[in-house]
Amino acid sequence: MKILVTGTAGFIGFHVANKLVADGNTVIGLDIINDYYDAGLKYARLENSGFSKELIEYGKIIKSSKYPAYSFIKLDLNDRENIRELFKNEDFDAVCNLAAQAGVRYSLTNPEAYIDSNISGFMNILEASRNIGIKHLVYASSSSVYGANENLPFSTSDNVDHPVSLYAASKKSNELMAHVYSHLFNIPTTGMRFFTVYGPWGRPDMALFIFTKAIFENREIKVFNYGKMLRDFTYIDDIVEGVVKVIKNPPEGNKNWNGKKPDPATSLAPYIIYNIGNNAPVKLTDFIEAIETKIGKKAKKEFLPLQPGDVPATYANVDGLIKNLNFKPETDIKTGISNFIDWYRKYYKV
Repeated sequence: MKILVTGTAGFIGFHVANKLVADGNTVIGLDIINDYYDAGLKYARLENSGFSKELIEYGKIIKSSKYPAYSFIKLDLNDRENIRELFKNEDFDAVCNLAAQAGVRYSLTNPEAYIDSNISGFMNILEASRNIGIKHLVYASSSSVYGANENLPFSTSDNVDHPVSLYAASKKSNELMAHVYSHLFNIPTTGMRFFTVYGPWGRPDMALFIFTKAIFENREIKVFNYGKMLRDFTYIDDIVEGVVKVIKNPPEGNKNWNGKKPDPATSLAPYIIYNIGNNAPVKLTDFIEAIETKIGKKAKKEFLPLQPGDVPATYANVDGLIKNLNFKPETDIKTGISNFIDWYRKYYKV
């Protein structure tokens, strides 16, 4: 297939694009390369995929020196005209939209960024997909959409009308917008609710990165909710495998869907939502202990209350993945953390 992957300078997009190309697909990667976190790391990911920073220009498609079937363009999702032109010229079979303004805490102080990227930008992706009759639009949602819901494990059939951050609200909005386009224009759309993704080349604003860096630098780490947080930490390779399987399996619509007892995860339209999580929540204190064991050094800890916008626990019900795609994430935290810290030592030379 010919696939557009947005967010390929980002953590998940970088890994997904490389895997899709390795599997024999033709990929065009897209990213604006913003400065939400270290742009140097974003350029390093692109360099690893065969794109030299010196050759990257806004609006210009460049070829990878590493993968013949992989190209990249620096472009803003809010650049409506250039997005439409790109879709028209390239005639993609599928789109995997992983570009977004990420981060729960950042949304408390920079709300506009989430409307611009996650809602207006996604609108442009939907419209451009409609204009060329895309065969499958796959997009990243988030476990944060479960918000104030306390039913564990989180099921895609649960009501998610009580988000506790604007980031979560923007991701829920994506799901609603996608359903409209599936319903009105018969575009197959699949939303993927990711659960706390971690691994090599990960984001510096995520817990594993923050904790690892602080321990190496002999700095104190902040442990929120007094360490009582439960997280369904999901290793990047599991996420990638899930995304690739999702792309290959566009939804056809649920013929048994009942408007009197509506299932939020499916529809009569070609629309579906999946959780992609490890289905095995881990205590934050156990997660920190695994980092300490791998590094061989104890962390200095400051225990703090739960932060605004955070939820105390995440836990994915992945029955839909198992039933429809015969897949379940299974990498344990010991293996995943070990792989991340090996990468961190090599990348930062510590």
